[in-house]
Amino acid sequence: MNPTSTAGGPTLPQVRRLVTEIPGPASRAWQARKHDAVAAGVGTTLPVYVTAAGGGVLVDADGNSLIDLGSGIAVTSVGNSAPRVVEAVAEQLSSFTHTCFMVTPYDGYVRVAEALNRLTPGDHQKRTALFNSGAEAVENAVKIARSHTRKQAVVVFDHAYHGRTNLTMAMTAKNMPYKHGFGPFAAEVYRAPLSYPFRDGGLSGAEAARRAIDVIEKQVGAENLAAVVIEPIQGEGGFIVPADGFLAALTQWCTANGVVFVADEVQTGFARTGDLFACDHEGVVPDLIVTAKGIAGGLPLAAVTGRAEIMDAPHVGGLGGTYGGNPLACAAALAVIETIEAEDLVGRARAIGTTMKERLASFGDPRIGEIRGRGAMVAVELVRPGSTDPDPELARTVAAAAHSQGVVVLTCGTYGNVLRFLPPLSIPDHLLAEALDVLELVFKDA
Repeated sequence: MNPTSTAGGPTLPQVRRLVTEIPGPASRAWQARKHDAVAAGVGTTLPVYVTAAGGGVLVDADGNSLIDLGSGIAVTSVGNSAPRVVEAVAEQLSSFTHTCFMVTPYDGYVRVAEALNRLTPGDHQKRTALFNSGAEAVENAVKIARSHTRKQAVVVFDHAYHGRTNLTMAMTAKNMPYKHGFGPFAAEVYRAPLSYPFRDGGLSGAEAARRAIDVIEKQVGAENLAAVVIEPIQGEGGFIVPADGFLAALTQWCTANGVVFVADEVQTGFARTGDLFACDHEGVVPDLIVTAKGIAGGLPLAAVTGRAEIMDAPHVGGLGGTYGGNPLACAAALAVIETIEAEDLVGRARAIGTTMKERLASFGDPRIGEIRGRGAMVAVELVRPGSTDPDPELARTVAAAAHSQGVVVLTCGTYGNVLRFLPPLSIPDHLLAEALDVLELVFKDA
């Protein structure tokens, strides 16, 4: 890739450049203003205030250029300000910004629905509804499943993250920072054990599925269960990749028992995992699939796509929202899909994943308990050497040191001991290599 002009971003020098400490004085000044103006509950991982971004870099108010291994939590997968996205949004902006699709509709919404019906797993007849955020889409998927089945219960899994609304907080496993002090939560949400190969003692996917199904049958009952909702690869829970066969066995059980299988692909969708959707890896076909984040290149958009007979169950007017499927976001989504297909970003994600896993393995650090993920969704679980005991302090130390050296990384995991890497698929090879060089030095110094 050309170092100054990438497939997914504007012409910005693709270099790591530190001209001040991180964060610098201008960012610190903005952070002081943030403390005075923004609610304290809105936190920031790395308080550098961005003025430009593209390719694989973020440029801050002090002129520092940081390597981005976060993509705004898997949102800017095609690159920040990707050329097709910018052009499409600008063209739509010059026409109109909003009418509300439920009042006077427009073709962009329909085009996005058609594209999602075409691209998502399965060749059955589908329908799509558009929303604003992943959490909103997950909540609507549950509404749709309940309307279709006339049942109430919902099963989710250990380590799950599904959002911050009241219902999706109930569905999310982790207390801090997502749930603490915000209850009571929605009822009829039950939790089953996940396939977590690093901590499962060698259970196969089929065995882990049998364990989960046994819990579901005994504690909930298929006759009460509207939906099973699962991330095909968990995000906030620690980039946990279930053992092969786990998802397939769950889908088969759901089909046999009249339960809607919902794949939450908010973080894994749109080429991130080296397939267009993570479910594609094993040929799993969900009844409903939830997408957001990478769908629109940074504009707020989310969707529920699924079997026509399920999606059409709610009454007319039962689905929607003022901003759902905003015309600017729809224009962006169509441009994102065009970019993914034209630039073979599915293949690019696979290449990034291969590079990252090989380099991370070469560190030979005994504190790296497992390297996992697929495509450009890679994580390392950090443990105390010779054990599987989580080491969250090391994760915090490594992340802070990487930040100080101009590399944006994120932490996650129920135990807070996982470093996750979500580089934009537009990142040039030399920048990815440099980020990994920095990480190797950080691990040696930590």
